[in-house]
Amino acid sequence: MSAVVKLSSPATREFWEIPVLFEDAQLLALDKPAGLLTSPDRHDENRPSLMRLLLDGLAAGKPWARERGLTHLGIAHRLDGETSGVILLAKSKPALVALADVFGAEKPLRKYAVLAWGRPPAKNFEVDAKLAPHPVKPGQMCVNSLEGKKSRTEFEVLEQFSDWTLLRAAPLTDRTHQIRVHLKHAGFPVVADALYGGKKLWLSRMKRDFRLKPGREERPLIARTALHAEQLSLPHPVTGETIVIRSEWPKDLRVAVKYLRQYATGPGRRDAAETGPE
Repeated sequence: MSAVVKLSSPATREFWEIPVLFEDAQLLALDKPAGLLTSPDRHDENRPSLMRLLLDGLAAGKPWARERGLTHLGIAHRLDGETSGVILLAKSKPALVALADVFGAEKPLRKYAVLAWGRPPAKNFEVDAKLAPHPVKPGQMCVNSLEGKKSRTEFEVLEQFSDWTLLRAAPLTDRTHQIRVHLKHAGFPVVADALYGGKKLWLSRMKRDFRLKPGREERPLIARTALHAEQLSLPHPVTGETIVIRSEWPKDLRVAVKYLRQYATGPGRRDAAETGPE
């Protein structure tokens, strides 16, 4: 079977070749690209989403679906539109029900790589803060200790730079925007997360002798929320055997970390978030 799933959107004339990370008779894990929604947008029906494209391809008998004999695909967990990495689907309703039980068990099944602003004081920390839809900002979540749903995320500092930190995040619950809101709540917003106050990452802010060629405009090192689902580890819904699914970092995250390691190893600057282009 093909190692990629080819999807296209007639409405936007976009095309994707999405790598298959894991597959057997019950499961299909894909490497979702950043910028592609997981589920349809309630406010814009023409905006492409992974599930709509998959289900349309299934109904149309596209080659990737036909060669697998697929009759059903259901999504097992959330992944924000700007987030890249591992996303798991079930090929049958019984498998999807079994996966729902696995993801509801409050165990660290998923690991994310994340770049955040600031420098956490401890190598390991946890945010246990209930989340609910924001009362006045549609599409956003917020910490709400009275009406929110239980939400927990474990964090581990992997590398610290002058004004930024590379973290590994392990959500124990599956709430909308959970990692992003928990990091904002802790005082370390995700790089380039405009929704929750995370400013973009610019080379000019860390490289002292930065010079831009005439006529060129600087682009951020990473222009989308710096969050990547790098690993999913879980018991197989049928066999019970532990499976581990990994996704390599995408190019934008690799480049951002490369330049941070090269130019952002000194002491932090308090004005780092307020200087440089916007």
